[in-house]
Amino acid sequence: MKKTIFLTIFLGAALFSQELKVKAKLFNADQKAGISVFEGNVNIVKGSDELNASKVTIHTNSNQEPTKFTAEGNASFYIQTLEGAIYRGKAQKVVYFPQEKEYHFFKDVHLKQINEKKEIIGEEVILKTIEGKAYAKGAEKEPVIMIFDMPEDKKEGKK
Repeated sequence: MKKTIFLTIFLGAALFSQELKVKAKLFNADQKAGISVFEGNVNIVKGSDELNASKVTIHTNSNQEPTKFTAEGNASFYIQTLEGAIYRGKAQKVVYFPQEKEYHFFKDVHLKQINEKKEIIGEEVILKTIEGKAYAKGAEKEPVIMIFDMPEDKKEGKK
């Protein structure tokens, strides 16, 4: 019988003031190296943010504070920034740097900004939530696709 492992890390630093909850089928850790590996239907929730993937590796510093998250295998995510921007999407690999609040998405990236109705499709996307900036790169033979929802001019049909 497969067991679901629950790991809750309480972080005292100001940057990590919310509870981080990780659920997975398997868990392995090397405390000296500062590496925790979660596998099998991994679900991570911190505040309103959520990350799902087949495998997630969490790197921590000497104070056991997460410094890097690497999610691999059909990663999906929901992110809300301090400024209120809401993102939802998927990628094959996601790397998150919590101190910088910076996300790197790789391979088959689909990133939607829900509240602004914008979408980026590409092979590599970097989202800097503190600066409110995004960078995207297409595949070798595929361009980056940016989709905007353009409101129609209501006066256009009236003369």
